[in-house]
Amino acid sequence: MLAFAVGAAFSGAILYSYYEFKKDTTEKRVAGFIEGFGQRFDTSLAIIDTETNNGRAEIQKELEPLRKTRAEGQTLESVIKKVEPSTFFVNTLDEAGQPSVGSAFAVASDGAQTLLLASYNTVKAATRQPGPVLRVRKGNDEIKSTLWTWDESTDLALIVLAKGGVPTLSFAGDQLRPGERIFAVSALGGAGGSVTQGFVADVSSSGLQHDAAVGQAFQGGPLVNSEGGVVAVASRSYAPLGFTSDQVFFAPFGRAACERILRCGDGPPGTGDRGVPARG
Repeated sequence: MLAFAVGAAFSGAILYSYYEFKKDTTEKRVAGFIEGFGQRFDTSLAIIDTETNNGRAEIQKELEPLRKTRAEGQTLESVIKKVEPSTFFVNTLDEAGQPSVGSAFAVASDGAQTLLLASYNTVKAATRQPGPVLRVRKGNDEIKSTLWTWDESTDLALIVLAKGGVPTLSFAGDQLRPGERIFAVSALGGAGGSVTQGFVADVSSSGLQHDAAVGQAFQGGPLVNSEGGVVAVASRSYAPLGFTSDQVFFAPFGRAACERILRCGDGPPGTGDRGVPARG
């Protein structure tokens, strides 16, 4: 019994010593882990931030070609803001008595009147006497106007607006290359206008070939670059090659207006001697 008691006591002492040893070892490991946890946590966060930034950079790099070909919402809003004050909605009837609509934009303005470029296709019926009344609106305001002259071959018309002090748009020239981005602007839209975008398909002496969507409300409106400079006049019927397409449109350059319906010199454009007053 004595030997058994001594053995049990000895075994208990050994087990207790082992327990204390493991406890001390565990506490040291926990203390070491806690002591270095903050540093390791900060290091991990730094690694995550670095990887996140690298990932973002790679994504931005991949998206860059898309940004060069498709305009962002901010760009479209900027185009509308630049062009909207100079664009007007044109409304009349066609030969069958059905609504005929389009847009027009100011190219010259003084204190009394403003000259608007529009689409002949929109006002075609109004060029005949008697013909339907031509109405020009800015928002909800209808402004007195006169259809002054037109040229069917280039789908251009000139409207004299009985309102002065209107901001005008300038022609940016026709030094364009295939693949450049352009925008068609209409005077209808919640922001005072609406815009579609496309690309230049071809440039020739006859005009511009592009794939920006030109709905009825867009015809006669300006085709502009991202800076708001007019590169051509949007058209649904201009056909210098003898045919039209619903997917690729032709547009006359600004110089066609100067050659056909405007007097363009060193000063601002004027009505010139070609004016043929029509019902307005």
